[in-house]
Amino acid sequence: MSSTICSSCKLALRRTLRASRATRQQAKAQSTVAASLSRPSRTQSSDTIDTTIPDLTSLLSQPTWSVRSLLPQASQPSTITSKTLHHLLRLSALPLPQSEEEESQMLATLSSQLHFVRAIQGVDTTGVAPLRVIRDETAAGLREQTIGLAELREALEAEDVVGHARRPRRRRIQRTAEESGSSGEEGERRNAEEGNWDVLGGATETAGGRYFVVRSSGTGSLPIETMG
Repeated sequence: MSSTICSSCKLALRRTLRASRATRQQAKAQSTVAASLSRPSRTQSSDTIDTTIPDLTSLLSQPTWSVRSLLPQASQPSTITSKTLHHLLRLSALPLPQSEEEESQMLATLSSQLHFVRAIQGVDTTGVAPLRVIRDETAAGLREQTIGLAELREALEAEDVVGHARRPRRRRIQRTAEESGSSGEEGERRNAEEGNWDVLGGATETAGGRYFVVRSSGTGSLPIETMG
């Protein structure tokens, strides 16, 4: 086997080595350019830091919001008329003002309340989940409001399971004289009165002995409602 390489093979090998060397040099040059572009100069970085750090003194010297914005200005005229105020008072079953001074005070109070409500309605609540109820919705609050078996144990112990279907039935608890706050004779008399109370005694018209009749007001034929 000959250890020499023909001229054509030498030419092909030389071209391959040149191409690989050129590729490596090009990749190295590109990485150098990218690194130089991504690395800021000292002057540029110092300028950027100087411009991004805010001046805390000037920032805190001028307030950007105040609670006074929730209240109307004293010079701002009221948009609520006396007629509207009287209408609202009648709807609320409230007495009308007795003097012009009292009426102007009511108008000022109502205007400040409406201004506060409109300011609250103008708050951006995008992405904020509304409250289902006004309560403590934290984990501790939910645990405190949850009714478990321990809270129902006393009520469950006062029930008996009866019948083939094993339905629970609450036992009747006889209250003693000390618990009811009355003497024995008074308690017995009260129980007798409650047991002998005629629920239909005040009805003007009954039907079937167990129902009372309610006639609605109106002209012509009167519809009859039977309730028991």
